[in-house]
Amino acid sequence: MTKDIQPVFILPEGSTRTQGKNAQKANILAAKAVADTVRTTLGPKGMDKMIVDAVGDITVTNDGVTILEEMNIEQPSAKMIVEVAKTQENEVGDGTTTAVVLAGELLKNAEDLLDKDVHPTVLAKGYRMADEKAQEILNTIAVDIKDSDKDILKNISMTAMTGKGAETAKEHLADITVKAVSFVADKSTDGISVNKDDIRIEKKVGGSIFNTELVEGIVLDKERVHPQMAKSIESAKIALIDSAIEIKNPETDAKIQITDPNQLSGFIEQEEKILTKMVDIIKKSGANVVLCQKGIDDIAQHFLAKAGIYACRRVKKSDMEALARATSASIVTNLDDLNEKHLGKAGQVEEVKVGDEEMTYVKGCKNPKAVTILIRGGTEHVVDEVKRAMDDSMGDVVSALKIGKVVAGAGSVEIELAKELRKFADSLSGREQLAVQAFANAIEIIPRTLAENAGLDPIDITTELKAAHDKKQIWAGVDVFSGKVVDAWKAGVIEPLKIKTQAVSSAAEVAEMILRIDDVIAGSGSGAAPEPMGGMPQMPPGMGM
Repeated sequence: MTKDIQPVFILPEGSTRTQGKNAQKANILAAKAVADTVRTTLGPKGMDKMIVDAVGDITVTNDGVTILEEMNIEQPSAKMIVEVAKTQENEVGDGTTTAVVLAGELLKNAEDLLDKDVHPTVLAKGYRMADEKAQEILNTIAVDIKDSDKDILKNISMTAMTGKGAETAKEHLADITVKAVSFVADKSTDGISVNKDDIRIEKKVGGSIFNTELVEGIVLDKERVHPQMAKSIESAKIALIDSAIEIKNPETDAKIQITDPNQLSGFIEQEEKILTKMVDIIKKSGANVVLCQKGIDDIAQHFLAKAGIYACRRVKKSDMEALARATSASIVTNLDDLNEKHLGKAGQVEEVKVGDEEMTYVKGCKNPKAVTILIRGGTEHVVDEVKRAMDDSMGDVVSALKIGKVVAGAGSVEIELAKELRKFADSLSGREQLAVQAFANAIEIIPRTLAENAGLDPIDITTELKAAHDKKQIWAGVDVFSGKVVDAWKAGVIEPLKIKTQAVSSAAEVAEMILRIDDVIAGSGSGAAPEPMGGMPQMPPGMGM
């Protein structure tokens, strides 16, 4: 007689486990659900999402990464897709929706092959081969540009803003973006480098989007410290001081005993002398504007006002550094060292009322290496969405200059890529060929989605695009406004190459990783439910996916 074998439990109580095809299906379904959530936001005719958080704050946007971050997704595989959007945002600043939609489609096409018993590792290898080939193709068809190609850069900027909240003023905003980037760009033998932190974006509710302006210098959220100071200083000579213009407190606890009123009077006079000396050092340096990182004593404020010097106090460290880059000033940590060599220059420093607040404009800087874009709009939601559009636009222009290569948009590059990948697939033998073909088909999701979101027939449009590309019309794309196939390059729909290369590689990498998972083990209390839609993003009531 054989005894019954007792089951062996290797996981703690409360753990859950999904294996094999069930695990793969659950992961793919979760990834597809994330892609479907943002898919309707793609392109010039994409729709917006309204996301309401736990405390009732509202975000209205069609920016892929913002939507996914605000949704607080918990399902593990879905989180991996969100990482694709974050990577795209960090590397380029735009194309997040493209990357996520592409990842979802790669997994959807892989599912069909898994059902036909193609092994996941074969699929992953095929996708890796397709990704390498895609990068090669994209670099071959890309067009070189230089920083002097202002029209192309402007078109790149406008392409990024089309379909977003800033679209109504896209020409005005594109001009601002290109000017701002050209101010802070550094040229060297290695190429052009741009630090996006040198372009500061300030938001103020009030006015309209068309009131958004580029300040050739820095806008400070500060007012002058004394009402007797002039509101505006022309030909400003600016001292940046990182020490307090006030009497220092003793380092240790101290008690001062005064037994005579004359002693008190002498004590106050001595304080005044020290402060007068500080102001004299500033006057002697020739400065007519003082921007101080720390406090300014009331008596010092009075003396500065009498001397015709404009002053702001408690300026943030990051603002001080930006001011140094904009005005070519040196930040002085010891006031006694201040002299004319340390001063920066600006055409004008003035206090301006913006909305309900007083702000200090340091503008008219000569060859500034830090500038400010002041975004205006009718409501907070509008201003926030314009900022997101400007971030995307700026990321695109910076990427185009750094890499020096661009491609046309409107789905043209994806159709060309799919065509070349199919040729590559035909040269392969074995099951990897099926994976490369699946990859090529997945790439076409972008023009198909552009057509769908514009209310056009995706099959008709895709067929027309393929026919045009077969005739060597490499930049044939879909005009979502007219519903016709056009030359996207001539239509001014241009994007940096980096958007495409990054989106394809990120999507391929995450698809490969998810395909190789055949076992999902969730510890008790981890919240990672193994069901197909377990822990998927919870949308606010009334907002189904």
